[in-house]
Amino acid sequence: MTESNSKAAKELTEIMEATMQNLHSKFQSILPLTNPLDDMGTRIDDLEKNVADLMTQAGMDEQQTPK
Repeated sequence: MTESNSKAAKELTEIMEATMQNLHSKFQSILPLTNPLDDMGTRIDDLEKNVADLMTQAGMDEQQTPK
């Protein structure tokens, strides 16, 4: 590798390291927002299951109206 190629490779490596560090920082700042969203998704899934169970218990699962 020539000296200019070596210098270019070093610069590219530094740029990529800076970019990856920047992405890591942004990801870390978003991470606290994902936990409440995951919790909300779990609650919605549980609610849907409970509604389906109640509809089954009430006998409504066989009486669905056509759309």
